[in-house]
Amino acid sequence: MKRIVWGMLCVCLLSAGSIVAKAQDKEMEGMHHPPKVLSVMREWVKPGKSGAPHEKTEALFVQAFARAKWPTQYIGMESLSGKSRALFLTGYDSFAAWEKDTMAAAKNATLSAAISHASDVDGALLDATDQATFFYRGDLSLKDDVDLSKARYFDIGVFQIKPGHSTEFENATKTVMAAFAKANPKAHWAAYQSAYGRTDGTYLFITLRSSASEIDDDFTHYKDFGMAMGEEGMKKLDEASANSIESSESQIFQINPNMSYVGDDLIKADPFWKPKAAAAAAPKKAEAKPSGN
Repeated sequence: MKRIVWGMLCVCLLSAGSIVAKAQDKEMEGMHHPPKVLSVMREWVKPGKSGAPHEKTEALFVQAFARAKWPTQYIGMESLSGKSRALFLTGYDSFAAWEKDTMAAAKNATLSAAISHASDVDGALLDATDQATFFYRGDLSLKDDVDLSKARYFDIGVFQIKPGHSTEFENATKTVMAAFAKANPKAHWAAYQSAYGRTDGTYLFITLRSSASEIDDDFTHYKDFGMAMGEEGMKKLDEASANSIESSESQIFQINPNMSYVGDDLIKADPFWKPKAAAAAAPKKAEAKPSGN
């Protein structure tokens, strides 16, 4: 079973709960590199309140940031697996940049008031929220420069590692990376480790997907992965998994442009990212979402 988990989670990574994915960072010829710091907010939506009702309240946040011409962007998405929830991901170049953005938002009276009002409106639809921050692990990531404009899904793997076994897990992950590079040239993911808000030893592996057909393609390469690892390699991987992994899960989320606040570069690159008129028509009196949701 652990063998299957590794196969699934090393190609299906990122998104659980309510997160905001940020589209800033290095951009070269349409490619985006994962941010060094990732702030993730999760919102669990009450039964019957997901979909259009939640989309309208989230549009209030988007409108507020747009009116403020706020430089920090985020991506909102909704769950296609697990309990009904939304994720909002915001990326930063550093924790210092995160602090600067948070303090600037707090000093902006108009934006702060808009955020507070929108939070009240949005909160009526929610069961719970939480927030966490992760830092980028380039040494555990594989071909993670991607064309964000084409992304439609966030495929996320979450690993909780047993205390004292992080090194064993990371070494096993690097072995898996090498095997996937041989088995499936298209395989890619960005790895993050928890800094605040989640249990120590939590790792995220995030894959951005342009269509669900990519998941089908991944399944066709699982046999190739086993061959690349070899029988002895798979045996060692099973042992490392049993020794180091406390729990693991994979979740998939669909990006919702009406719940995202992105830059003109993404909208120009693909009209998908332009919010629909229905979302923009939310009540004008309600306002926006806190920076770093």
